[in-house]
Amino acid sequence: MNIDSIKNGIVIDHIQAKKGMEIYKALKLEELDCSIAIITNAKSKKMGKKDIIKIDKAINLDFDILGYIDPNITIDIIKENQLVNKYHVELPKQIENLIKCKNPRCITSQEQELKHIFVLTDKENRMYRCKYCETLLDE
Repeated sequence: MNIDSIKNGIVIDHIQAKKGMEIYKALKLEELDCSIAIITNAKSKKMGKKDIIKIDKAINLDFDILGYIDPNITIDIIKENQLVNKYHVELPKQIENLIKCKNPRCITSQEQELKHIFVLTDKENRMYRCKYCETLLDE
């Protein structure tokens, strides 16, 4: 299989296998007007198999949620066919509107316009709690 390199854009690499589409949806990449390649089950010496997303345009995206989905992801920024920046994602301190609170008594169940906000309460164990009712997010 041959996927062209990108001249200017973003490569989201080291995605856990089978999580590429989840990231595609979470970042709302379907709304972009550019070429996007999603490579699934690519061979990886380090991970065995991995997914990769290539975005053929230099754009601003909110990568904070990537740390929640998969904290091992790396982001490569490409300009003029050269890697100009590479960084690792981290667990976000707060997640907005990615997950809904499952507590039926939570105010977000009644007040539909409220954002669903989860706050990182235990970084070591990747635990998040609802900002409003403190319900533990179970993955």
